[in-house]
Amino acid sequence: MEKIKGLWFNLSDKIRFLLVGGFNTGVSYLIFSVFCLCLGEQFYQVSLASAWTITSVISFTTQRLLVFNVQGNLFRQYLKCCMTWFGSYLINAMLLELLVTKVQLNVYIAQIFATFVSAVFTYIMFKIFAFRKKNRN
Repeated sequence: MEKIKGLWFNLSDKIRFLLVGGFNTGVSYLIFSVFCLCLGEQFYQVSLASAWTITSVISFTTQRLLVFNVQGNLFRQYLKCCMTWFGSYLINAMLLELLVTKVQLNVYIAQIFATFVSAVFTYIMFKIFAFRKKNRN
């Protein structure tokens, strides 16, 4: 198990973020799609908010343990993640709205594009803000 852990953490955090983030994004997109199918595509913003809310704990846990491998105050890190997700959610929601109403993309396709943009923002904010490792100098 230690060998696997060593191999995993020898990967760049960008690669780990892509792999773990890909899993989290897949789960979030699946939940978004199920909500859209159940509620109707016209409720895509409700579906988006629901998916982000449900997957926040999963994402926090996997990013903290498998990507950034940080210790420290769990509550404080979770609050920082929530602030990051709020910004990421706003980017996603605004871009989704623009793509659906102005560009007239299908809601499912539009969400794929919006997710990509918000994921880049999330990675940057997690790296420099939510899970920043303190220098011990």
